[in-house]
Formats: sequence, C-alpha cells, structure tokens
Amino acid sequence: MWGVVVVFGLIALFWSHHVDVPMRDPHGKMFAKKLLGAVWFFAVLAVIDIVIRWWRAGRSRAAARDVVRRRLAPTRLALVASALLAYHLVYLFYRNLKNWVAFQTPHDDWMLRFDRDLFGGHSPAVLLHDLLGTDVAAHPLAFFYKIFTYVCTFAVVGCLAFLDDLRHAHVMVIAGMWTWILGTASYYLVPTLGPVFSAPQEFAGLPHTAVTTMVIDNIKDREFFLAHPHDPSAFVGISAFASLHVGFTTTVLLTMIYLRKRLLAWLTGLYLIPVVIATVYFGWHFTLDLVGGVAIAAISVWIAHLTVYRRFGGRQVRP
Repeated sequence: MWGVVVVFGLIALFWSHHVDVPMRDPHGKMFAKKLLGAVWFFAVLAVIDIVIRWWRAGRSRAAARDVVRRRLAPTRLALVASALLAYHLVYLFYRNLKNWVAFQTPHDDWMLRFDRDLFGGHSPAVLLHDLLGTDVAAHPLAFFYKIFTYVCTFAVVGCLAFLDDLRHAHVMVIAGMWTWILGTASYYLVPTLGPVFSAPQEFAGLPHTAVTTMVIDNIKDREFFLAHPHDPSAFVGISAFASLHVGFTTTVLLTMIYLRKRLLAWLTGLYLIPVVIATVYFGWHFTLDLVGGVAIAAISVWIAHLTVYRRFGGRQVRP
C-alpha cells in the first residue's frame, strides 16, 4: 500500500516540476481537514462499534474490557492510522494532478458528437430533461450528487471502524486509492471538461441548485488558475473522463459485494442509480465517462484484492 503511495507521490512531484506549479492544499480542504475529519469520524464510529459489541457480549465489565482491548489494540490503531494517512495522501496527489489537467487541451467536441450519435442525434442530458422535467427532479438529484463526498468517507472509515478483519477493510481503502489513481490517468488520457462547460446552452433551463453553484465556481476557478497559476489559492476541479462519482460509488458497491455485505451492497446500488442520472442530467459527464468509471472501479477492486492477499482467490470473508 505504501509503495503505491510513494510512487504516486513521486509522479505528482515530477509533474509539479514539469508544469512549474507546486502542490497545494488550499485552506487544508484537500488533505489536512479531510484527514482530521476522518480521524474524528473514526473515533465516533469506533465508540459505536465498541458499544454494539459490548451489548452483544452480555454487557458485563469483563465483556467491556475484552472488547476495548481487542478493538483499540495499539497494533490495530496503528494500522488504521496508516491506512487513513495513505488514503488521504493519495487523494491529495490526485487533486493536485487533476488541478494541472487544466493545462491540457480539452477534447469535448468529439465526446459531444459521440453522445449525439449514440442517442440518434439528441443530447442525452436534454432527453433526461424532457423525461424528468427541469424543476422538481433537479433538487433531489442535486442532493444525491452533493452527498457523494460523505459516501466516500463513510465507506473508507466505516470499513476500518466496523470490520473484524482489517485486511478486509484495507481492500476498501486500497480500492479507493486506486480509483483516484486510475481516474487521474484517465483525465490525462482523454482531457475533457464535460457537457455543462462545453455545451452550456443545454443546461440553461435548469433551476438553481447546489450543483449550479458548483458549476459557476468551477468555471471561475479554472479561469483564475489559467490566468494566475502561481497564486497559492488557484485550484481547479474540472475533468470529465472518467466519472469518479460513478467510479468511486461503483467501487464501494463492488467492495460490499466482495465482502458479502448484502444490505450495504443493495443500499449502495440504490444510491448509484440517482448518481448516474445526476451526472448526465446536470452535464458533468458524457456517456463514455460513466463506462470509464465502472471499468476503473472493477480494476481497482481487483488490484486491491491482489495487494492485500497477493494471490487470485483464496480470501475468507464471512457474510
């Protein structure tokens, strides 16, 4: 796991030197605050985990001591801390590399033509607007799109807090890391902005939502970064191919299936549906971006399994 972190970090440092822009963590949003928030969230979930296990074990003092000793063992906490630090470092490198994609020439024209060819000359976003409407449907879709960050955090931290075997939790952590890494590669392979940025007229009729604010902010951020790349606050978050909203959510879904957590798999699958719809409805992604996200998720979980168990098959996961 740490070998991956080091190599990805070296790639980020090399590219930082290449574009002559230092790595950044504006206001701590990409690393410091996220890592601190994850640590606090783990602490809360760890207490909940201990209480549940103590309750099931008979609610005696002896049971409490045994549960605390096992779940808060120094070795276990060290492995959790290592995983959280590794994951958030990869996320920091990912966000900086994504930031520098702004220097690449976008290829949105080809993606726009492909979408229209695929849907008989029509924009898939406009078809969704006609099907779902441009008023009532926009607000719940915006809600599901916005809570994506919390879903990512809960998946990673929740596995570390609740699963008995930390190897199983590391499958989720490492799969998440590889989702960001492969997503970064896809951004440079096919640099694109997304339909809402390259064909904004198709989304002018949508009501103002939190996603609208995100679009406006992203446009301003990109313009400011390209004009002032050496300003410490300049940071961009636009890249379409592949969709990591779809990719990371699918990674969580496949990991829950892998771990045989049926209820969580069903809940994640149900959440994935509005995420897929929202990415097209609001114009964040082209159709191929969704396919790319699913492919990245499948590869990431496979690599995570190989990283943890170092062999094909053979893991023992209880339902």
